[in-house]
Amino acid sequence: MAEEEMQLDRYERYHGDRPIVVEGLVNRFGSSVVHDDLSLTVNRGEILGVVGGSGTGKSVLMRSIIGLQVPDEGQIEVLGRSITDADLDKDIGVRCRWGVLFQGGALFSTLTVGENVEVPLKQFYPEIDDGLLHEIARYKVILSGLPEEAVNKYPAELSGGMRKRAGLARALALDPELLFLDEPTAGLDPIGAAKFDQLTQELKETLGLTVFLITHDLDTLYEICDRVAVLADRQVIAVGTIPELLETDHPWIDEYFNGPRGRAAQASQQGSNSVDKGGPAEA
Repeated sequence: MAEEEMQLDRYERYHGDRPIVVEGLVNRFGSSVVHDDLSLTVNRGEILGVVGGSGTGKSVLMRSIIGLQVPDEGQIEVLGRSITDADLDKDIGVRCRWGVLFQGGALFSTLTVGENVEVPLKQFYPEIDDGLLHEIARYKVILSGLPEEAVNKYPAELSGGMRKRAGLARALALDPELLFLDEPTAGLDPIGAAKFDQLTQELKETLGLTVFLITHDLDTLYEICDRVAVLADRQVIAVGTIPELLETDHPWIDEYFNGPRGRAAQASQQGSNSVDKGGPAEA
């Protein structure tokens, strides 16, 4: 059996339901310890929200999982493959199976939206001709909720929300199994944030994605996240549904979910559920 087939077989046998497994992660920056023996498992097909206070290393955790940050200790397996031991510059087979939306979109300012979407396609599939590249880019732009004419626009010509969707289109370019979103609704107005949440949910269901979503948006957590992982004290201190988290005895979790904004998000969710069931929303 070829090595690629052996890797895939191993994935199917042992990690089909757990595409991301982090064990004993340690990340240090000089004398500062960001993560200390952090462990986390992400289930297939879920939207996992990741929350934590400033400086708890949410983005560092994501960067470790996708191989942009080399941890000091610990093991990370993504889709059945060790990320901590891999040379991701050579292991194209796993890198093309995830997509990433960084904060702010991280678009190339000198390229159009369509050309930005084509970048990963050209990197991983250089044999694709220009006509097909353009057609795939156009489809991904539309899939992200942008109008077709946005394909030929430059990032500077787009609003903040449109730039995020353009970054999402690029993240979807390779038809990934995993989607990493870093603060996707930050800076958006409530209507724009709600629409992005709805789009994320629809993409997850339509494309069968597993979504790793870093956010501080309580509405997002209540609306679309299947589980939430809480980072504090250099570890994942709790992971579960929001009702399960509310039963834990930790001051940060209590303050975060039961503070004024947390109560408002909970009330909004309860009102939405009431309307969905045909009853009156709570005043």
